Amino acid sequence: MAQKERIRETLSGLPTLEHLVERVEAGWKLVAIDWEREAAGAAESREKQVVEEIPYGLRVADDCTGLVESQTERQIIITALDMIVEDCPLSQVAAELNRLGHTTRDGNAWTPSALFTLLPRMIQVGPKVFRSEEWETRKKRLPRVV
Repeated sequence: MAQKERIRETLSGLPTLEHLVERVEAGWKLVAIDWEREAAGAAESREKQVVEEIPYGLRVADDCTGLVESQTERQIIITALDMIVEDCPLSQVAAELNRLGHTTRDGNAWTPSALFTLLPRMIQVGPKVFRSEEWETRKKRLPRVV
């Protein structure tokens, strides 16, 4: 089988007839023409596309039909919420999570700032995390506010 040589020319304008004839006379055969233009609405569609992170405590279901609870992340949320309710500083909460062998989604050790960014999610899922019987026992440990 004969070996073929290919080149790709980037043009700044339309090819002239002289240029095409010159190539053919040099032994080249025209096999394709690539066309491109700015897509109408392409910039708008890129702006409208939103990539959203999966909320902490959830993961993609095995059948990929939706989100389901992540038991590991649920345990991290429960441990952190328990310690925060007991008025532990975030540095102590981070140290405890690290001692238990938990890491962030990125595989890094927990830090107070990583926990701080997780606080809104903890507030959001807190009522859902604790089942009613769990909540009753946990509520008894809360400090009484006068």
